[in-house]
This record gives sequence, C-alpha cells and structure tokens, in this order.
Amino acid sequence: MKIIAMIPARYAASRFPGKLMQDLQGKPVIQRTYEAAVNTGLFQEVYVVTDSTTIYDTITKVGGKAIMSIKEHECGSDRIAEAVESMDVDIIVNVQGDEPFTDRESLASVIEVFKDDVKKEIDLASLMTRITDWVEINDPNTVKVIVDNQNFALYFSRAPIPYPRSRELDIPYFKHKGIYAFRKSALMDFQRLPMLILEATEKIEAIRYLEYGKKIKMVETSVTGIEIDTPEDLEKAKKVWK
Repeated sequence: MKIIAMIPARYAASRFPGKLMQDLQGKPVIQRTYEAAVNTGLFQEVYVVTDSTTIYDTITKVGGKAIMSIKEHECGSDRIAEAVESMDVDIIVNVQGDEPFTDRESLASVIEVFKDDVKKEIDLASLMTRITDWVEINDPNTVKVIVDNQNFALYFSRAPIPYPRSRELDIPYFKHKGIYAFRKSALMDFQRLPMLILEATEKIEAIRYLEYGKKIKMVETSVTGIEIDTPEDLEKAKKVWK
C-alpha cells in the first residue's frame, strides 16, 4: 500500500487566528507538526495542504512539500480530497496541523487497521482516548464518540454520550482525536456527497461518513498530546517542549 500523510492547514482559525504560524521554541507550529509527521518514518510522502501563501512558503523554504488549495473548503477532508484526487495512493492519513506533538505510535495504530483489513471493509480509522473529567465530558469543544463491541463508531457528538442516566454505572467516555486514516475511495466519496442534517447540527465532519453508511474503526490510545486551539494551549506547549 502507498501511504501518505496530509496536513490540512488553514490560516484563519476561529478561536486562535494564525495559530499555525505562532512560534513554538524557534519554529512555527505548522513546521513543528510537519517535521513530527516526517520523523515518524511511516509515510512515503508528507504534504501540507493550505489556503495560505504564508504557510506554503514556510514549509517549502525548509525543503518541505506543500500544496496550495484551489477552492475554498469547509473542512479538512474536503481540502485533502482536492489535493489527492489525481494522486496514486491507497491510504491517506490526516494529521492535524495544530498537533506538533504528533507521535509515531498513534499514527502507526490507525495505519495497522488497514493492513489487517484484508476484505477492505473499513473505510476510515481514527483515534479515541478515555476521558474521566466531567468538565471535559460536558465541554462542547470536546467531541465524544461511542462505539459498538468491535470498536466501530456509532456516533460522534459535542454532547455527553451516552447520557449518564444512572451514575451508578461505570460509563466509559471517549474523546475523539482528530487523526483520520482514509481509503482514497472513501475520501473521494466524502467530497461529492452533500452535508446532511446531523453533520450540520453538530459541526463534526466524521458524522457525514456515518450518515452515508461508511465504516469507521476506532482505535483507543492513551497518548493525549497537546492540541493548540488557544493561546493558553500554546503556552503549555512551549513549557512541554522545553
């Protein structure tokens, strides 16, 4: 299988505009993330795909590979789909541009799903991590996922799922981490299929795959990392990097 990594990188983030170009101990966040993905050694190619000439120039000036988006895109999947449409690849791994601590173990675990899927029944693989803090469980910025007994995703939500009607039960809650691995065919389908009501309501792109019957295999990980969504996250990342 030919496996590549794509890092969608939009300059204008709603909560922290320009976050990918913020300095993280001498290098921009997006460069740190790109280098982390390359250094895993898991991919034949790693690309940053962006709407920003600033981000494009930052990556190419250090010898990295970047692609400028042609159209405006609502989400990372659409941006990546446009970039890979003419590429001869089997599996595309979406690495989030705001995760400079991206680790090899997590990426390897989602790739392994496809190596074991001899019948090619799985369309996507993604990561989830156990959460126990009730503040985080109730936080709408934390996307939760519930799975069946084979760890296939049943639903994603910003609400606490399942609803804890009985606190006497030991209910596992899982946070969805935004690393995806796609079969190219599933990604191309995503690009042409219109958004439906559940995705529009929750503003979670993974729901579109479920609404159209795609199978998403979830892999549990204990690696949490740091997602840089706010200036406070950036300060935390700087301390960890030291």
